[in-house]
Amino acid sequence: MLKKFYKISIVPYTLFLLYLMFFGMGRKQMDENLLTVAPIVSTINFIKGCISWKDACMIVGGNIVMFMPFGFLGWLFPRLNYLKDLLFAFVSVITIAEALQYFSRLGIFEVDDIILNTFGVFLGFSIKKYIEGRFGHFAK
Repeated sequence: MLKKFYKISIVPYTLFLLYLMFFGMGRKQMDENLLTVAPIVSTINFIKGCISWKDACMIVGGNIVMFMPFGFLGWLFPRLNYLKDLLFAFVSVITIAEALQYFSRLGIFEVDDIILNTFGVFLGFSIKKYIEGRFGHFAK
C-alpha cells in the first residue's frame, strides 16, 4: 500500500519541487548568474546573515527533508535499490537542476544545495531500508 501511494505521489511532488526551485517564493529572474561553489562556507555565511535561527533551520533543514522522498526511488526503479546507483543518479540530476537555475538566472547554483539534497536522499534511502526490513509486509 505504501509503495502504491509513493508511485502515485512522487511525480506531482517532483513537479512541485521543481516549481519551488524555479518559480516559488516570489522568485524572479536575476540580473546576473550567481554561483556558490564554496561548500559549507556559503551555508555558514547564510546562517550568520539570517534574520533568525528558525529561518536558517527551515531553509537548511528544508533542503534535506524536501529531498528525502527521492531515497525511495528504488520502489519505482529497481536498480536504484542500491545506494551507489541512487546517489550517482540523484547527484547527476540535481546538478543539472542547479545548472538550469544558474543558466536561467532563476536561482543560484549552490554546491551546498547539492550536498544537503543528497544527504536528504541518503536519509530517505536509510528510512526505506528500515521500513522494508522492519515492516516489509506494510511497504508492499
